[in-house]
Amino acid sequence: MSAIPRFLKLFFTVLAVAVIMNLYIPSDTDAAGITVYKKDDKYVKLGGRIQLQYHYKDPDGGDSSDKVFFRRFRPYIEGSLHKDWKGKFQWDMGKAEGKNELAIKDAYMQYKGFHNIKITVGNKGFPFSREFLTSSKKQQLVERTFVGDHNYGTPDRNAGIHITGHNSDKRLTYGFSVASASIDPDTGKLDFDSPVNRDSDFNEGWIIGGRMDFHPFGNLKFSQGDFNHKTRATIGIAAFRWSNDDDNNTYIDTPDPDGKKFDVDKVTGFELSGAFRAAGFSVDAEYNLFKADTVAANVTSGIYKNGSTDLKNYSIEGGYMMVPGRIELVAAYQAQDADNYADTWTRTSIGTNWFIQKHDIKVQLTYRMGRNLKGVTGNDENELFIQTQYVF
Repeated sequence: MSAIPRFLKLFFTVLAVAVIMNLYIPSDTDAAGITVYKKDDKYVKLGGRIQLQYHYKDPDGGDSSDKVFFRRFRPYIEGSLHKDWKGKFQWDMGKAEGKNELAIKDAYMQYKGFHNIKITVGNKGFPFSREFLTSSKKQQLVERTFVGDHNYGTPDRNAGIHITGHNSDKRLTYGFSVASASIDPDTGKLDFDSPVNRDSDFNEGWIIGGRMDFHPFGNLKFSQGDFNHKTRATIGIAAFRWSNDDDNNTYIDTPDPDGKKFDVDKVTGFELSGAFRAAGFSVDAEYNLFKADTVAANVTSGIYKNGSTDLKNYSIEGGYMMVPGRIELVAAYQAQDADNYADTWTRTSIGTNWFIQKHDIKVQLTYRMGRNLKGVTGNDENELFIQTQYVF
């Protein structure tokens, strides 16, 4: 018996038990850490997320493989000693291997003394891509689509100055950042990485950008799924510009031994996104366009053709609460195209989520069908993801 039928049988058995138990398990709100000390303006809060994932890959013309691993294992500490100030640091031990025993995620100080404005200094999410800004713990699919993946043009957490704010009724929200950002010069991707976790060959540079979101029926937070059954909608636009500062170029004219790495010179990004929630239904859609150039003028490899590319990502994903606040069916379609692709890379996903305590405790299943991987016609692969999540 193959791995997929065994795990599907196990998952749907658990899912059936979940439906039966639905009436007997009380619902609760999403947790946001546990305050272990508080006195006046002083407090200390601890929290984290644990995501254990099973991933099965079945490529056409190749051998299947599977593994069980901690997708994310992220504790955090947050606290304050002074009014209107707070600090937070979070690290990830889920990808520990070799010398990479942990990765720094959020690490910043924040001032909240201005009316409806927060100023953050440190390593924090850049204000681009609604899907990226939606926490991994509040996603409908086990893995983000192209539009929210830092491997394909979306900036990661970056070290710098970040400003976020909103108007009086929060129907208009915005963000603006100036930061240091790194790029892995792999021609098969457009991989932004945080400068605090960089490899020795990452290109260094500065990124500036911002976003604005309009919520006509009231503020819609960065979270997927409709738990509240309130009509909400949002439309957002964002843009950024990254430029190599030439401090760490290693593949200007000669690539690495595999011929797959060339330094990146500049990247411009644009986003148009939207979301809708009502009556248990949720839909999120996003389109991203990235224009990127390599330092060398005539690179044709991976996504690049003659030293440049227009990388286009788009996705639409949605869900419906079959059992309100408990069982959700989800589906998604995503696509990516680049100047050097022979064909459009597409992924179609279906799945289900069992919310034991909303996003705090849940079990997810996503089955993803990939076609023309990395733009190669006929290069197909199907994948199964099963993930358990505990957030506190």
